[in-house]
Parts: sequence; structure tokens; C-alpha cells
Amino acid sequence: MRKFPKCPWLVACAAALIVGALPAMADADPQGAPGGSVPWQQLSPEQQRVLGQFRGRWDQMQPVQQQALLRGAQRWESMSPDQRQRIEQRAEQWRNMTPEQRDEARERVQRFKQLPPEEQARLREEFKRYRDLPPAEREKRRESWEQMSPEEREQAREKNRDQREKRGDKRDR
Repeated sequence: MRKFPKCPWLVACAAALIVGALPAMADADPQGAPGGSVPWQQLSPEQQRVLGQFRGRWDQMQPVQQQALLRGAQRWESMSPDQRQRIEQRAEQWRNMTPEQRDEARERVQRFKQLPPEEQARLREEFKRYRDLPPAEREKRRESWEQMSPEEREQAREKNRDQREKRGDKRDR
């Protein structure tokens, strides 16, 4: 199992904040959001600590960007240490991905979002069951899946669909 180096949590926080802020920034009115710009000096010491990497360019940001980052900082501060650590690890994994791997991940997210809500719920539940397995069992299953040919993988998917149908779980159709 690969161990990720402990990176400064501010970098992970910033990555999470930026990802969370992108939709708001994309829809932003370039003239600013209600409430106007917030000067760096008016931020609380805690906000300045969490948003420290934005200090040099904070006052040049659009108000909507500032507000999105402030909301993200508030979410970050409300997280448990375990939640923060998971975000740091995910940010590190993302930084280590190739551009192709990032594109593939974005495509998977888009396909997931296009699924019906009940199918999304079913997949989340399956992932939760997988995540709750002992690490050795997860590794064994992952290795088994990776060694399958595309045809064998499709057969395994069909077998799972058939088993769900026998149980009366037809949400994937």
C-alpha cells in the first residue's frame, strides 16, 4: 500500500476550496456579487490562516470568488481531522495523476451524474460495502478484477445483474 507524504493542509484545503468554488466562479457576474469585495485585512485571523495562500491576490479577486473561498474555508474548519486527512490524500492523488487520468476521472463523474438517482444510490451502497471490507480482501478483489479480460469483466457484471434481479433489485435496468 502506498503511503502519501504529509503535505501542508493548506494546499489540500486550497485544492478542495477551488474545486468547490469553480461552479460559482463560472456563473459569476464579473461586476461582483452582493455584499461586495472583502479586504484581506477584514478577514478573521482564522480565515487568514486557512486562506493564507491566496493572500497576495485576494484583493484582486472577484467578490464571488472571495465568497466561494470563504464558504469553503468555513466548511474546512467544520471538518473532523479524519475528513481533512482524506481530503489531503485525495488532493495528493489528484496532483499525482496524469492529465489523461484526470480526464478519465472527470468522465466517470459525468457518467455517474447522468445515472438515475436510484442507480447512484445503489452504486454508493456497493462502494460502501467494498470500502468496509478488510484491506486484504479489497486488495484481493482489486487484483482479481485487474487480471480479468474485458470479456471476463462483462461476464462478472452480467452475473451481478442477474443476482440483483433474483433478489428483486432491478434498479440498474
